[in-house]
Amino acid sequence: MLMILPKPDNSVRFLILLFLTICSLENIAQVQKKTYCNPMDISYRYNFEQLNEKISYRSGADPVIINHKKEYYLFVTIQGGWWHSKDLINWNYIVPDKWPMEDMCAPAALSVRDTMYLFQSTFEQRPIFYSTEPEKGKLKFLNRWMPRLPKDIGPWDPALFHDDDTDKWYMYWGSSNVYPLFGAELDKKRNLTYAGNNPAEAYKAMLWLDPYKHGWERFGPNHSDPFKPFTEGAWMTKYKGKYYLQYGAPGTEYNVYGNGTYVSKDPLGPFEYAPYNPVAYKPGGFATGCGHGNTFQDNFGNYWNTGTTWIGYNWGMERRIVMNPAGFDKDDQLFANTRFGDFPHYLATKAVPSQNGMETDELFTGWMLLSYRKPAVASSTLKASPTDTLSADRTTDEDPRTFWVANQNKPGETLTLDLGAERDVRAVQVDYIDYKQTVYDSDSTVYTQFKILTSTDNKKWTVAADLTKEPKRDRACAYVELDPRGDGKPVRARYVRYEHVYVAGSHLAINAFRVFGNGQGKVPATPATLTAKRQKDQRNADLSWSKVPGAVGYNIRWGIAPDKLYQNYQFWNDQPNTFELRALNVGVPYYFAIEAFDENGVSVLSKVVDDGSGLGKK
Repeated sequence: MLMILPKPDNSVRFLILLFLTICSLENIAQVQKKTYCNPMDISYRYNFEQLNEKISYRSGADPVIINHKKEYYLFVTIQGGWWHSKDLINWNYIVPDKWPMEDMCAPAALSVRDTMYLFQSTFEQRPIFYSTEPEKGKLKFLNRWMPRLPKDIGPWDPALFHDDDTDKWYMYWGSSNVYPLFGAELDKKRNLTYAGNNPAEAYKAMLWLDPYKHGWERFGPNHSDPFKPFTEGAWMTKYKGKYYLQYGAPGTEYNVYGNGTYVSKDPLGPFEYAPYNPVAYKPGGFATGCGHGNTFQDNFGNYWNTGTTWIGYNWGMERRIVMNPAGFDKDDQLFANTRFGDFPHYLATKAVPSQNGMETDELFTGWMLLSYRKPAVASSTLKASPTDTLSADRTTDEDPRTFWVANQNKPGETLTLDLGAERDVRAVQVDYIDYKQTVYDSDSTVYTQFKILTSTDNKKWTVAADLTKEPKRDRACAYVELDPRGDGKPVRARYVRYEHVYVAGSHLAINAFRVFGNGQGKVPATPATLTAKRQKDQRNADLSWSKVPGAVGYNIRWGIAPDKLYQNYQFWNDQPNTFELRALNVGVPYYFAIEAFDENGVSVLSKVVDDGSGLGKK
């Protein structure tokens, strides 16, 4: 039967049109926002930590991402709250309805069934919270305080762990270059206080650093400082009946901050050092370091590893957050893939096989860095001193500690890159740095707005992205996909321009204007030679390789077997082609290969070579 509906009046038409428009915008947003780029694009908060020293900076460190009821929650040191996401890309900041005695440093977070648990780092007596509505910021006390442990023991940098197979609870912690990581069983009947009658005897040592055998645990840039290293950032993952106790080392202030693991058949050990350590390591590139984080699974069962990358301009602990694909290979080896870790990656929309290790590379978009050392012109530049001009070219050198500062923080200031030829431009990342700021707290006045314009001739410009069209939020590491037509096709451009609208504070300072996409030429040739020679000190190896004309850079990939090249060190073509690698484990054989990359793509991986030590021979 045909039903005749009445003709809608103007108000009904308006509601229908509004509904269709909202649906259309949501669909466009879903198409546009399908990738992410490290450092993570979240609203890093201004940190009151150094207020007394009059140092102003945004920072984020010690991340924990948990999957709670198929949604994601991110906890970060001293941020006044946490972030909530349904897709691991769009993060909404949440202020809790109650908070502990002070803001949380390196918090522990855990999801068990329908409940989220939260606990702060402390040397005092502090409570464990729980929530069944973390998306609303609702917190309740599970207990009023954990019993006090002996002086200097902690628990600092804690991690909570629930063994689903035994229904037992544990906590791990430690942040020191004197003490080890500790572990203890918790008693659920006592609201997760320490098991046993004497808290002072309820814990025991889990692991110690051994920099004399583990080269990557040595302190300093490229593990070159004899200072005693730090272990911190405990995290526990159970996989196929084995317990992987993870830890960060050797210190957050350098490029070599990574995550390692010990493995046991029991949650309290004894633990054995995994010979393939570190499991997450990124010493080269823009966002260096990936230590002190956690390992979690997304809604498709894929593993991810989070960590802390170092800025360190305003303060030694000025940092950002990274997230890398991870997994377990066919031999149950835990690894994180940091190859092109600060280039755009897809978020998984299905289970991504990890049994053969590098299959997680399928999440790499293949969008290459188009902006490295490209000419940059600014509308104005602040002269910091008679000998130091904070010039525009510092935004393309891939160093987060160098930057351009505009003469004034006002709308209309521009930063323009010449890519040298027309390219298919896919995305940009604008990273801000706090230069002589006086902002000490994030409020409604702290947000970021700008426009991205593109041109083929430096005369006619087209708006490719406009952040004034979206809700106000602070984006210290703003990552924007360029899809102005909404068809998923790249923008064809030679020139890319940042046009300033607003950022809080007295100065507009940008430490990186990164442009990603692809050229139209051939990928570079594979480097003709790569040599690796293990030193008498087995923690070190001397590497050398042949340069490829026109290459932008190289990835040295290595691991403990020819098919386990999970480690990666990125070098630029204008850097030396020799390097002393100081991140190896004594008594373990290593294998190496190299690939070159440029704006067109990545070469075929070279032939795998061994380290010449003979350790791999039976």
